[in-house]
Amino acid sequence: MRSTEEVVESLRQALVGAGVVLPSLCVDPVTGASEEPFALVDLGRCNVRVAERLASVVRGERPAVGAHAVDTRDGRVGEVMGHVRGNVRLRPVGGGREWDCPKGSVADARPEELMRARLRRTNHESVRN
Repeated sequence: MRSTEEVVESLRQALVGAGVVLPSLCVDPVTGASEEPFALVDLGRCNVRVAERLASVVRGERPAVGAHAVDTRDGRVGEVMGHVRGNVRLRPVGGGREWDCPKGSVADARPEELMRARLRRTNHESVRN
């Protein structure tokens, strides 16, 4: 059996791989120092966005809340805000009005697509100002 510290590190890496970071994830100091055969793992505190992303990952939603995706119908890139009645709710990169996209029309955004969307948003804002 692996040590509690190894299990905590394994959990940390699995969460990071899913895009979730729990900064205060650790072995509970009280039970870790006791004679208990199984120490408790303190998942710690996180903000509501991290909790929402963690719930999305645990539910197996793809793409997970907080990830960036492409609406393949028109090429728009957005941040996944939720999953509602068979649709994925997306918000434009940098903010704006959300839209619903059928799950079958959503693809993970590649880094270059996300970069282009961010650049487009920056250029649009600089023209307005």
